[in-house]
Amino acid sequence: MNILGFEIVRKRAAQNLQSVNSNSWWNWWGPIREPFTGAWQKNITIDPQQTLLAFSALYACVTGIASDIAKMRIKLDENSGGIWEEITEPHGNSKASEVIPVLNRPNHYQNRIQFLTQWIVSKLLSGNTYVLKERNRERVVVALYVLDPLRVKVLVAEDGSVWYELSPDYLSDVQDSITVPASEIIHDRMCPLWHPLVGVSPIYACGTSVTMGNRIQSSSTNFYQNAARPSGILTAPGMITDEAAARVKARFEAGYTGVNAGKIAVVGDGLKFEQMTLTAEASQTIQQLQWTVSDVARAFHYPEWKLGGALPPYSNGPEALTLMYYTDCLQPLLECLELCLDEGFALPEGIGTEMDLDNLLRMDTAGLYAANNLGVGGGWLAPNEARFRANYSDVKGGESPMVQQQNYSLAALAKRDAQDDPFASKTPPPQLAAPKPEPEPPTPTRAMMEHAMNSFEEQLREALA
Repeated sequence: MNILGFEIVRKRAAQNLQSVNSNSWWNWWGPIREPFTGAWQKNITIDPQQTLLAFSALYACVTGIASDIAKMRIKLDENSGGIWEEITEPHGNSKASEVIPVLNRPNHYQNRIQFLTQWIVSKLLSGNTYVLKERNRERVVVALYVLDPLRVKVLVAEDGSVWYELSPDYLSDVQDSITVPASEIIHDRMCPLWHPLVGVSPIYACGTSVTMGNRIQSSSTNFYQNAARPSGILTAPGMITDEAAARVKARFEAGYTGVNAGKIAVVGDGLKFEQMTLTAEASQTIQQLQWTVSDVARAFHYPEWKLGGALPPYSNGPEALTLMYYTDCLQPLLECLELCLDEGFALPEGIGTEMDLDNLLRMDTAGLYAANNLGVGGGWLAPNEARFRANYSDVKGGESPMVQQQNYSLAALAKRDAQDDPFASKTPPPQLAAPKPEPEPPTPTRAMMEHAMNSFEEQLREALA
């Protein structure tokens, strides 16, 4: 069978496949999901997925985590002598020339941010992300498609090989139901609580709290539609017929509830209204709703202060909060994403993908500049490297890290202290300049002697005359 440009050949061992996610416990939206034994008989169930996502805390956790990861740029790094450097251009590396275009544009209908957002949303909501590889005739991966997790079933053959049964998905160019080997699927999963091939969504732990939050908000909505007046009962001092009770009830519901709430009711025969529903204050609605928000944040390891809660008392500025958010919530997802991409592209040793964490500090200008100052001042970063992190161009002379000349080795200090005057406190006496030697008289030549004799004879003749 040919699919997405490559031939799928089923092995003999793959003829007897066993599903590993056919039971209802594998995911949080199974046929029966009970918060406690006997809840199904009592009609106490968890809301379906679409209703659960209507709870703002759950929506904020899922979209917040997905958007924070999606805004990070995917870098392809190469190890050069123990130093990982980004490959911006292939430079003759054939593997890099194959991977970089797919990282920049994973498929024909999604850009990088949309692709990563769908990847993380699928993992958080269903516990599993299935990515189908599209190959060309040379078996090179040219596109990636995030599949609908409800259209994928994990299968295990008798020899232990893993296969994936895909239902038709026209957007991903899967026209028919097919079974593909694990080499054609990137499977990223949350913590597998029961089976190593089946991840479990965090909603499994907080689904009851989300349902409770939705019920509280629905009840509050109905309560305030009645002008914040609780329901109650009308009592009479004596016996009344069923017809009279029905008539009075219909009259009250039509004239004094909903849009007519707050009107004045005039009744007789000793009828008395008694409150039956607890008020919002008596039922501690706000406290209960805040608890459901905290429980959802706890299940996703999402910081509660990002959902409107109080800042941690031990926090030390926005940079420390970002570091806590990264280590507690984002780092496991990012490490899994990078490793899945490395294995999915079959990258050779010395080449790997890495998410650009600098984007987490893009809006924290003070934190970014403070980190750059520490890196440049400590000699870890070159000025141009720090300028690149702040989206500034290079400057002349900023190619190399720089440090101040203020530290000396212990050996140099010991050599200085061994001198008679280590700090040169005594000024040496001035040195007198040596006298310049007198120039030697020139050696007389024959011409000079003849010239002197001629001058003497001329002076003598003048004297005798």
